[in-house]
Amino acid sequence: MRELVVLSGKGGTGKTSLTAAFASFAKNKILCDADVDAADLHLLTSPDIKQKQDFKGGGIAVINPNKCSECGICRQLCRFDAIKENYEVMEGECEGCGVCVDFCPEKAIDFPIQTCGEWYISDTRFGEMVHARLGIAEENSGKLVTLARQEAKKLSEKRNLDLIITDGPPGIGCPVIASLSGASAILIVTEPTVSGLHDMERVADLASHFNISGMICINKYDLNIEKALEIEEAGKKRNIPVVGKIPFDPIFTYAMVAGKTVCEYNDKSKTVKEIKAVWERIISSPAMNSKGILDFNNIIRR
Repeated sequence: MRELVVLSGKGGTGKTSLTAAFASFAKNKILCDADVDAADLHLLTSPDIKQKQDFKGGGIAVINPNKCSECGICRQLCRFDAIKENYEVMEGECEGCGVCVDFCPEKAIDFPIQTCGEWYISDTRFGEMVHARLGIAEENSGKLVTLARQEAKKLSEKRNLDLIITDGPPGIGCPVIASLSGASAILIVTEPTVSGLHDMERVADLASHFNISGMICINKYDLNIEKALEIEEAGKKRNIPVVGKIPFDPIFTYAMVAGKTVCEYNDKSKTVKEIKAVWERIISSPAMNSKGILDFNNIIRR
């Protein structure tokens, strides 16, 4: 089984638009939206939800006044100052570390598991998709990313499909680590700016740390040819090939407004032809044709 994870060092590089375009080309695949903090692949795929389940993350401390002796240990240990002088936990302040629960001598603090979001299995015009949504200001995004990827793997095995295309989150934090660990390869979507180069290098170094094969796609490359060449050179130093250079094209915006992929909006444009060429280079790359098996046991959980 193969998994391509599409990443970017920052938001707004065109990662999701390209992921949706790849979905229109790919065969025998499952889609997975692992950007659980700001999921938007559904805006281009119009999913018909057929299964919805709650996601339960970490706990929140609740002090039982009938058992509490007001010894003050919990207030001393809480690094978030979440416990009032009257020994009530302030709403929205508990970070769920559980220290107060472990050290309370009276065992007066409960730690109920919270519902932090939802995850879904849906039908789309490109096939089935596993996606999720984390609640506002909720924790455990890495855990929810892991869950979404695990469910995508189970579904692909059940359907006898050999490819998972995952739209990953931006940045290099916990949810990104959870999205790339165990993947066959990653595609880093960047843009020709100073921050684009910097953020691409960070993601590339992260992938190298986990020994994941990487590829680079420079979106809107013609807005700054010089910076695009710098990105290409930075990739060469890390042995990461540039598999595509997508020109700036308003078709992306028009397609998003119409709720379509760029390929559906205008399949005759030069930009779409280049995107298709990028996909063909990706799917024929050595990383995507290895016989490795996805190992979710090594995924870091938050």
